[in-house]
Amino acid sequence: MPLRLLAFVLGLFCFKIGFAAVALGQTEIAGLAGDGPVTIFYPSSDEPKLQRRGRLTLNLAAEGAVLLGNRRLVVISHGSGGSPWVHADLARSLVEAGFIVALPEHRADNYKDGSDPGPDSWTRRPAEVSRAIDAVAKDPRFGPLLDLERVGVFGMSAGGHTALSLAGGEWSPARFRRHCDADLAADFQSCVGLAARLTGGPLDGFKLTIARWVIRHRFSDERLRVDADPRIAAIVAGVPAAADFDLNSLARPKVPLAIISAQRDLWLIPRFHSAAVLAGCESCEQLSDLSGGHGALLSPLPKLSGLLGDLLNDPPDYDRPTVTSDIDRKITAYFSAHLLQAPVARAGTAPE
Repeated sequence: MPLRLLAFVLGLFCFKIGFAAVALGQTEIAGLAGDGPVTIFYPSSDEPKLQRRGRLTLNLAAEGAVLLGNRRLVVISHGSGGSPWVHADLARSLVEAGFIVALPEHRADNYKDGSDPGPDSWTRRPAEVSRAIDAVAKDPRFGPLLDLERVGVFGMSAGGHTALSLAGGEWSPARFRRHCDADLAADFQSCVGLAARLTGGPLDGFKLTIARWVIRHRFSDERLRVDADPRIAAIVAGVPAAADFDLNSLARPKVPLAIISAQRDLWLIPRFHSAAVLAGCESCEQLSDLSGGHGALLSPLPKLSGLLGDLLNDPPDYDRPTVTSDIDRKITAYFSAHLLQAPVARAGTAPE
């Protein structure tokens, strides 16, 4: 084993021992430039307690004392209509490895306000991620504990679209329109979200006609969106919305990029989205091809009803506890490998 790699592994091992009993700290800070709040998960020495967050009950050290971790930040971009709480298990895995985790609330496309999802939100989201990094940097509790020269980004679904944008992907609303013109029936939920579903009944033709008319009139902007943040050094895109990207722009991503796909994803059909990115990318790593559906990366996941439940609930044979814990470890290992370039500090030591 090379000496540099051995030093990294030993440093990480010592850090994990020091953090064996670390609690999942949680707080919220104000966003910048009129953005919504940013939820922070972090290593804490305080005793965790069961806390109600949205529909979920989580074991958190809310407003607990902050421990120094590995000085790296990972930003999570939630999916359309999403919340921070369904990423708590991934956040816990990252925090136990020493990361601080920040989740910006994406404007008009979150669990409190879902009034403007889709390409309008996708255009705003990368800048919201960058401002979340700025907000954490300005916070007196977290800023001094972080080296923000190498930040990680994880995004799921619409957040995966954000991740691909920050990896150098170029897209436009007009490309979204052309995809839906060509493949509306095959990728219907990607194009219309939760507005309707195809049932195989006599109204399907009407639904397709109306959807095509709305999409053609709403998404005509041909201007390619191009985003970047030089602080971002590694990206994981989970079941990403990707059919509106120029795949040539993702052939050689600007930073290391990993993709997670889900074989039974009914919201973002893999062949139009995650599998298409992987097929055209020369350097991307397929971190996992999950046997579940679109909600496989949301954990913990409340039981949902209606169309949303059909799209997000697990298939009956999906072994969520085993698969979730495995993929969380893989994501954490990916960020550790790409963001930590030296042995990490032991728990509780002061920053240099």
